[in-house]
Amino acid sequence: MKTGFVGSGFAASFHFEALLEGAGELAKPVGCYSLHEENRKRFADERDLEAYDSLEELLEAVEVVHVCVPAAFHEEVAVKALRRGVNVILEKPFTGYFGPSNDPSFRGDSYPKETMLTGALESARRILEAEGSTEARLYYAENWIYAPVIQKEAEIVRKTGAQILWIVAEESHSGSHSPGYGNWREAGGGSIMGKGTHPLTTVLYLKRIEGDARNGRPIRPAAVTARTHEITRLPGYRDMGFLRTAYDDVEDFALLHVTFDDGTVADVFASEIVMGGVHNWLEVFANNHRTRCNINPIDAVETYNPSDQQLRDVYVVEKIGTKQGWTKPAPDENWMNGYVQELRSFYGSIRANEPSFSNAELGFDTTNVIYSAYLSAERRGAEVELA
Repeated sequence: MKTGFVGSGFAASFHFEALLEGAGELAKPVGCYSLHEENRKRFADERDLEAYDSLEELLEAVEVVHVCVPAAFHEEVAVKALRRGVNVILEKPFTGYFGPSNDPSFRGDSYPKETMLTGALESARRILEAEGSTEARLYYAENWIYAPVIQKEAEIVRKTGAQILWIVAEESHSGSHSPGYGNWREAGGGSIMGKGTHPLTTVLYLKRIEGDARNGRPIRPAAVTARTHEITRLPGYRDMGFLRTAYDDVEDFALLHVTFDDGTVADVFASEIVMGGVHNWLEVFANNHRTRCNINPIDAVETYNPSDQQLRDVYVVEKIGTKQGWTKPAPDENWMNGYVQELRSFYGSIRANEPSFSNAELGFDTTNVIYSAYLSAERRGAEVELA
């Protein structure tokens, strides 16, 4: 299958690498497009691809497109691709609300969250409608779902008929790679949108798996309560230079409490104030078992290094900060994080003309919970029932 990439940054790079490792026999990368000519030419030249001058030209040349641009452009690219009959692999977050185009004074932290929720759901519905109008499909690239530790838990839930009573999950670290992160107009939110999307979508996925296995229908989210904070912008915050602080109008800490339509619950934490590398984990408390899924760090390898300089040419793990002392190097980070398995699954589904469990409906539910959570936080933690 001829494959293209929209975007030329961090996400496009790891999509390309994971594609070659996970589905190289099913896909032939042919080209890329991004707004900045210099960036797309660099990306293409480094990977022996063609740099297309327009999105339309790229879509004419491919059967599958990886959407690896900021979330503000997800709807536009996904809808155009689907309407042309091109299958879409859409990087997280699914979509969102990015402010009115004619209001230069827009600030996400003070803008009415009910308007945001309405706008985000309208965007998500337009993507669903575009998919429904074509034979092409959308595959929602939430790599956590395909991480080996999460898939093992999904197997346990399916095969034992488990009832999940409570899930706790977190993604936190010291700040995003993206230069546009920290601005609501481009990112669509802060730590909930940029970090919380991963554990939240995985929580929703596991409850869908449980419902499908036990009752033949997914268990879906019914309500959410949330609080958000701007900790690195507090007047008394003392910046020691170890955490990213360049946040304009978004939160850097959040917690969500989700209630499902079967009455069970989940708690999700997301923040930018954690040092020592990426902190990704999920724990399931069921009526017949308990599982803790450590996505990052993994303790398969532990290394003591007396000198940071000594490992200057050795990759350890994302956002570790220092390589000195005890560390837990990732044996294969793309594999442990699920990127390789995700693309192998997607391309297998495309070839077989089958849908994926990580689909537009799951993306819609994630968007619904995220922006309902922002509405709850605006109301200082009051519960918001999901549309």
